[in-house]
Amino acid sequence: MATSYMDYTLPTTQFTYDLSKNPLFKKDEYNYINALSVNQLNTLGNTSLLDIFLSKGNVVEPHIHQNATELVYCISGEAVVSLINPFTNQLLHFQITPGQTANVPQGWWHYEVATADQTHLLAIFDAPVPEAIFGSDILRLTPANVLAHTYCLDEQKVQEALAPIQKTVIIGPPADCKTQTAPASNPMPNVGPNIQPNVQPNTQPNVLPNIQPNMQPNPQPNVQPNIAPHVPPYVNRLPYWGTWVDPRIIHEPGCPYYTELPVQQNSEEKA
Repeated sequence: MATSYMDYTLPTTQFTYDLSKNPLFKKDEYNYINALSVNQLNTLGNTSLLDIFLSKGNVVEPHIHQNATELVYCISGEAVVSLINPFTNQLLHFQITPGQTANVPQGWWHYEVATADQTHLLAIFDAPVPEAIFGSDILRLTPANVLAHTYCLDEQKVQEALAPIQKTVIIGPPADCKTQTAPASNPMPNVGPNIQPNVQPNTQPNVLPNIQPNMQPNPQPNVQPNIAPHVPPYVNRLPYWGTWVDPRIIHEPGCPYYTELPVQQNSEEKA
């Protein structure tokens, strides 16, 4: 427990609280979250929680908690807790049913999908007030031209795709979503019977026709024009979640939206 300096003899000391009085977010009567922190119950130590109610197909959107570990406990229904392990760069899925838990370490990207109606989850945090950064805020607040340039995308398509995200989602899809699609029957896409059908048709038939015509006649012209003679090859690698990522995977010269950034020279080189 965190060290407390409060005076427990004061009449303002709180030992109990009704979470229904502190809604964090409500999508509808079946999908909502109530919160409890030291702001509501001042005798709490280094603990807080979210009381989560979901119907089938609803998602607590991808997010991180920058100040706390999250322990998810299933009270009723069924859910899949998904997270990215930053040390292995793997997307992992954990199905939990009543009485089962899944733990999300502090700062890890994660989300929860209800796979049954009347799903009730309790998210417990080791912080007096849990903080969060939501995926919807990252997408809507990052300029489209930055996303397009960084990931070699079509800026207009990025703008069109992200335009509907006008506020923090928290529980998705939003109630006013006009492109509702049925939730995936398999919430764990890396596991299950559909792995081979989704992979094989795009792999076998068109390998040679798509590769050979573009490789043989002009291998050099597709690469060389975008590489300035005075720019050294990529020899540095950028650290990313405990691994090393080659910058070339972000901006390949062959990318149709690739533009090479100008190289600044110091005064001695110009002289």
